Amino acid sequence: MLIAGVGGFVGTCCRYLIGRWMAVAFHGVFPVGTFLVNILGCFVIGLCFGLIEKANLLSSNESLLLVTGFCGGFTTFSTFANEIFTLGSRGEWLVSVLYLVASLAIGLFLVWCGRALIR
Repeated sequence: MLIAGVGGFVGTCCRYLIGRWMAVAFHGVFPVGTFLVNILGCFVIGLCFGLIEKANLLSSNESLLLVTGFCGGFTTFSTFANEIFTLGSRGEWLVSVLYLVASLAIGLFLVWCGRALIR
């Protein structure tokens, strides 16, 4: 738990710093900071799983630190994208599409619900 917590702390701090940096650097409607951490998180989790599956170069503690901790703190989108990729790789296309659509639709609906509760 401590290993994942340390990774999560670092990931969260990086997400915050990148978000602040992008907010200063780019002014507009497009959420550049969030987009950047999401695509970077996808790349990092892809690298980690590649190192685990193909080359067996990460120990379970390193995986816990980087995948669960860092990527979990940095962005959950990376895990989401990896799960969709994994389902598709297994030929579970229907489940993959349902997961994608349901996650986006329900996620957007719950964002609306949360905002509606605060108003």
